[in-house]
Amino acid sequence: MVSDYQIVGFHFRVVFLNLPTEKKEVDVKFQSVTGLDVQIDKETIKEGGENRFEHNLPGRRKYTPLTLKRGILKPDDSGLTKWFQQAFQDLIIKPVAKVDVELLNENHDILMQWELSHVWPVSWKVGELNAERGEVLIETLELNYNRYKLVN
Repeated sequence: MVSDYQIVGFHFRVVFLNLPTEKKEVDVKFQSVTGLDVQIDKETIKEGGENRFEHNLPGRRKYTPLTLKRGILKPDDSGLTKWFQQAFQDLIIKPVAKVDVELLNENHDILMQWELSHVWPVSWKVGELNAERGEVLIETLELNYNRYKLVN
C-alpha cells in the first residue's frame, strides 16, 4: 500500500556492527546524522576537430563523510567513544566493516536503511564549554566510508 504521507526524518538510529567494545543501548542514539551523500565525478573528453562542446562521461563515485552529533559520553559508558579514543590517542585505527543508518516509523520498524561499508574515524570535536549556558555538551563524530547502498 502506498502512503499518502511523506516520511519524516526525526526517528532514526545508527547501528555499528562489530564495534570493538560495543554498548548497543547508547551507541545507536544521536541528535543528528548528516553525510549520506554520493556524487558521480564526470570525466571530460575533448574531441579532436570538434570545438563546439566536450563529451562528459560518468566517472567514480565520491562519498561525503558521515557526521554524527550527540551528547558527550564518558569512554566507560560508550564503545564508540572508546573506539574514537583508540584512533585519536593511540593511533590504532580499526575500520568497522558495516554501519547501518536506519530511519524508523512510529512503531520502531525500519522504513529505510543505508548500509555503509569500511567505516573509520576522521574527526572528533567537542562543543564549547561555557559557564554562562546550561546546555548539553555535544560531541561531533565524523566518519569516512568507502560506499553506501540503500537497502530495501
